[in-house]
Amino acid sequence: MLATVALVLGAALSVSGHYTFPKAGTGGDWQYVRKADNWQSNGFVGNVASEQIRCFQSSSAAAQATFNATAGSTVTYGAAPNVYHPGPMQFYLARVPDGETVNTWKGDGAVWFKIYQEQPNFGGQLTWPSTGKSSFTVSIPKCIQSGFYLLRAEHIALHAASAAGGAQFYISCAQLGVTGGGNTDPPASYKVAFPGAYKAADPGIQININYPVPTSYKNPGPAVFSC
Repeated sequence: MLATVALVLGAALSVSGHYTFPKAGTGGDWQYVRKADNWQSNGFVGNVASEQIRCFQSSSAAAQATFNATAGSTVTYGAAPNVYHPGPMQFYLARVPDGETVNTWKGDGAVWFKIYQEQPNFGGQLTWPSTGKSSFTVSIPKCIQSGFYLLRAEHIALHAASAAGGAQFYISCAQLGVTGGGNTDPPASYKVAFPGAYKAADPGIQININYPVPTSYKNPGPAVFSC
């Protein structure tokens, strides 16, 4: 009986340490964000080669609506209940090709460019500004072309990442309609595909953050695009 209780409590604590990213802009949960496969389980993606590493969907499905944002403005993205584990927060954008619709486009191919990445604070241990936060503000580059985009939120939990496959990816994608933009299409050197952008042994994915305490951290993926 005691063993059973311990297992149940352990499972409950494990789930309570997990989270989703269901909210973008001023909307409610999964209004402007495509409903991720972990919407009930709060689970994570552990395989960087999985199709789920893109938007955490086994099969692509549209959000209820598309959030309108102005190039150069900020969009608030929400976690539920909050980011529990240590690791970097990152954001990517991908423009929906002309002739396709934001509701049906899957985001496949080398179309994703990074617009934000988080670095830790170094010292006796690594600490991450995202830990414990439930709301994140990300700037939409002012020079990008107007149009429809997917905004990909990603938190990489590194508490168990000392072995390959130990990193946990918490992901979702919001649908944006961007207006007031410029004429810039980020160069191909800034763009990656999901899956394909990451390898399990990348130094920012397979890393022991506890001992010896790292004195530097290399974010996975391309350099941040800005303008």
